[in-house]
Amino acid sequence: MCERHSVNRRRFLALVPGMAIAVSACGQQSTGPVEIKWGRETCEYCGMIIDDPRFAAQVRGKDGKVRKFDDLGDAVLWMAKQGWADDASVEFWVGGVETEKWIDGRKAFYIDGQHTPMAHGFGALGQGRNGAVDYVAMKNAVLARGSTSRCEPSETPSNPTTRDG
Repeated sequence: MCERHSVNRRRFLALVPGMAIAVSACGQQSTGPVEIKWGRETCEYCGMIIDDPRFAAQVRGKDGKVRKFDDLGDAVLWMAKQGWADDASVEFWVGGVETEKWIDGRKAFYIDGQHTPMAHGFGALGQGRNGAVDYVAMKNAVLARGSTSRCEPSETPSNPTTRDG
């Protein structure tokens, strides 16, 4: 038998970690939105359950990690705190208010006055319509209104939160 081409135990064990990495990398997307387990995953910003695809959002950061949000307004507020939020490589995906399909958040149009999970009020559309605004206008409105979440940690240590309010 030809031992030159056989795989011995030592060679096999040396190859296993590399094969495991190669196989696991096949299942990971490097771009685009990922699947959300509706009703089981929580918002990166407020910690609430993500269960409405019409208002959900995802951000794929410069590190390639995808963060998920229950309300696109929470995603906007979270991104504003990141130093890399406006980098062109950062992806922002929003659920279509009418289609429940993922839309590129920077190319979407937004209608205000929607009943959203965290009361930011914006729903995304794939195409413009009368009364809809672009990404920049929506982002500025959300930032001007600020957080609607009581779950956000206080940024002033001199103002501690107590159980009694």
